[in-house]
Amino acid sequence: MKIQHGDLIRVEKDGVEYEGIVMPSTTHHIVLKMSNGYNAGISMENAKITLLEKAATDQDIIPAVIPQVKAINKGKLPRVSILSTGGTIASKIDYRTGAVTASFSADDILKAIPELREIADFSGRAIYNILSENMRTEYWEKLAIAVAEEIRNGADGIIIAHGTDTMMYTAAALAFMIRTPVPIVFVGSQRSADRPSSDNAMNVICAAKVAVSDIAEVCVVMHGSESDDICDIHRATKVRKMHTSRRDAFRSINSEPIGFIDYLTGEIHTHLAYNRRGSCKLELQGGFEAKCALLKFTPGASPDIISYYIDAGYKGIVIEGTGLGHVSSEWIPFIERATAMNIPVVITSQCLYGRVCDRVYDTGRDMLKAGVIEAEDMLPEVALVKLMWLCKQYNDLDTIKKMMVQNIAFEISERSIE
Repeated sequence: MKIQHGDLIRVEKDGVEYEGIVMPSTTHHIVLKMSNGYNAGISMENAKITLLEKAATDQDIIPAVIPQVKAINKGKLPRVSILSTGGTIASKIDYRTGAVTASFSADDILKAIPELREIADFSGRAIYNILSENMRTEYWEKLAIAVAEEIRNGADGIIIAHGTDTMMYTAAALAFMIRTPVPIVFVGSQRSADRPSSDNAMNVICAAKVAVSDIAEVCVVMHGSESDDICDIHRATKVRKMHTSRRDAFRSINSEPIGFIDYLTGEIHTHLAYNRRGSCKLELQGGFEAKCALLKFTPGASPDIISYYIDAGYKGIVIEGTGLGHVSSEWIPFIERATAMNIPVVITSQCLYGRVCDRVYDTGRDMLKAGVIEAEDMLPEVALVKLMWLCKQYNDLDTIKKMMVQNIAFEISERSIE
């Protein structure tokens, strides 16, 4: 019997029956994706195979261009817009390749999670359909414009479905670019919807609760523990993905989360003061300068890398330094060259936790004399996004220096957490 990837089959082998969809295999075993979400590899020798359903044809496959989702109107619930960008939360197995692919629309999310209909009236659209490693600065701007359009059209809250790998960059970008009178909630999942341990449904339900709440900030809502009990509400400029695969991969760094959602009760509990719904008017603030770089200092690293970016026409540089924010003394003349050419150089720490302070050791003091800007307790990627945003707004180095150390979107903590 001729079978192909995507066929639904039953395999009888040594008195055991296996049923699932045929996936690609590089061995002489047949690999099935079973209904419980797990894969089974079965030797073809002496196996009985029954074809249950043929694979979908090309015209049955979800197209790359996703139509706008129709609103679900109950009339009395808040209006929430879901903007889909792709990522694991909007992904499923592509049985032609065996890989996870971004292909679900916002409509798929609503169909898969009917509990959402009790929380709000939803509408939505796909802004783009990519895995988050393919994100670009111009996509941040396009997303921010789409969010503003939804708010102007009467949305009481925004949910942005986004891949987890670069979510913190996009969330920080929107935090700097948008002043918002309503909640803007980023949500993703570590595991795709067809896996039994998927976190997508709980994360989206909790995100919807925040989207109709009084928390009018750009935030990230993801699992707060390995259990299905709470989701944390992280500030967009204080959150980082800290694990490759755990469901509770996201952590607030140098800050507590704004709060958490109890999944069983649906109640929101807050730890921090926050901007409240309607406390400001909607405002879009500029875009981003793509030609900014994030460098990681390592022992023995050549400072020529700084010259490379200067000569390539880059407008700003962020360095991940060691400890309190240090590089070797060899780097200091190159930093001075950059700042003399009106290129801001910002120093952060690879430690992540704690605050940069270049006044303790001689090297740090020499870096300050060379014109380096201390990034306080900002995460390196947040410092990069902020610098990209500032370089788009201002050409003057002194203004960028002044703005870089101002707390604009909660990116700088008033005091360090021990």
